[in-house]
Amino acid sequence: MELEGLKEAMLEELASRVARVLGPGDVVVLSGEVGAGKTTFVRAAAISLGVTERVTSPTYQLARGYEGLKDGRRVTVNHMDLYRLEGIEDRDALELDDYIEPDAVTFIEWADPALGAVENPSIVHIYHETPTTRRIRLDGPAAERLATC
Repeated sequence: MELEGLKEAMLEELASRVARVLGPGDVVVLSGEVGAGKTTFVRAAAISLGVTERVTSPTYQLARGYEGLKDGRRVTVNHMDLYRLEGIEDRDALELDDYIEPDAVTFIEWADPALGAVENPSIVHIYHETPTTRRIRLDGPAAERLATC
């Protein structure tokens, strides 16, 4: 699925739509340049997943966990940012298994170091079109589910 000309509000609406088709165990990988809207996307998706806390970029903490609700049931929403990691070999820096769990929905920004450890992720590519618009390409399970809704 590819969409063009998305302003911030449209990006947030897409994130909400994606969140509605996600469930425990799903992993969403986000790629894009600095400032493309990855954290904006995660914030909007987290709100749709019932997170009431302020969602911020975990660049310096590497990961944050939030409590949300999906279909009336509690769900953990994890937000990871691997920008500062060179490679995932350094398991002391971050234990991926603590965040990619079967009862959580996990969003990973700058996920290249972890791609080998993530099975069947949904992938959101966010590209700058203009200073105020983005082009989005969505691949994987979330795109397939949205296509059948």
